[in-house]
Amino acid sequence: MEKERKIRKVIHSKPTIEGAGVHLKRAFGFGEVPAFDPFLLFDDFRSNDPKYYLKGFPWHPHRGIETITYVLRGDVEHVDSMGNKGVIRSGDVQWMTAGSGIIHQEMPKGDESGRMGGFQLWANLPAAQKMMNPRYRDVQSSQIPEISTGKGVKIKIICGEVKGTHGPVQDLVTDPEYLDVAVPSHSEFIHPTKSGHTVFAYVIEGKGCFCRQKNPFSYEVEGENYFDLQRSPDVTNGSLVLFDKGEQIAVSTEEEPLRFLLVSGKPIGEPVAWYGPIVMNSHEELEIAFEEFNSGTFIKHKTA
Repeated sequence: MEKERKIRKVIHSKPTIEGAGVHLKRAFGFGEVPAFDPFLLFDDFRSNDPKYYLKGFPWHPHRGIETITYVLRGDVEHVDSMGNKGVIRSGDVQWMTAGSGIIHQEMPKGDESGRMGGFQLWANLPAAQKMMNPRYRDVQSSQIPEISTGKGVKIKIICGEVKGTHGPVQDLVTDPEYLDVAVPSHSEFIHPTKSGHTVFAYVIEGKGCFCRQKNPFSYEVEGENYFDLQRSPDVTNGSLVLFDKGEQIAVSTEEEPLRFLLVSGKPIGEPVAWYGPIVMNSHEELEIAFEEFNSGTFIKHKTA
């Protein structure tokens, strides 16, 4: 049997405010570098109150990273310095490679009932690609394949490959995988993972048991070590599991079904210099980026 990954850490997302006053929950960010390499940040912006999200994220720059926005309900309007504009709707994904630099704004609008729901992941770019031309990959929900296993598990494949089915977002630098997994009650999901890749899961509905184990192991919950002879505790909505090294994961459910996002990627292993929306490899590169932003020379590539 392939070596199953154990739990390295369980993190409960914490409230924070970003943009012009958007209330969201952050699962990890600046303080977790480099544990999540190549990923930098993961935000959960689900809300049922428009006053907590309508102010949005007005014009701001990005350089050196990719931002991946997955919307579950409501709309997000976007426009950028390259002349792109549009709306990300329920079930859609926007994979934006900032590369050498882009200035954009993202304005959540919610649905007819005033609800907004989605997630944003930041992925780092290696030094060789940090100054590449910016690009968008807008993926509509109808373009995202969904497969079912014999045990009733349903998997939406945004990026990566499951049982011969590939997601629509391909040819990415860090070889990422991004899945939306729904596991019914009294079921088990076993999934192979690439050796050496960073892997995490974020629970968005229900609860489940991660990482069955036959031997004692330890795991960390908010800085405290725990030991268990059989398995992890149930992980619930709004919590993230960072997996340790291994070649597959196992997730099981009891009475309650489970839905989670499963993300993996190849670590970059380079120095990270990060300030606000810009991530480079050195403080000197950061200074250059902000000097260019202030002088109006930040954008290196424009559409006609």
